[in-house]
Amino acid sequence: MDTASFLSKDTTGARVLLTVEAAAKQLSIGRTTMYALIKAGHIATVQIGQLRRVPAAALAAYVQKLTDNQAAA
Repeated sequence: MDTASFLSKDTTGARVLLTVEAAAKQLSIGRTTMYALIKAGHIATVQIGQLRRVPAAALAAYVQKLTDNQAAA
């Protein structure tokens, strides 16, 4: 993601980084499943100090990957 697109998305009021729980809610899955996806490397996270956050772009990429895989099957 380039800086210009990052800033344009940031000014819309949409959250750029989500808690693991909020990210799980966005995907309509449980917290435990979300942590399993993170541990398996399916969803990227960032660490800020001791806090773990999920970039909104990582959720979009994961959903796109699922969609592409199912379309190819």
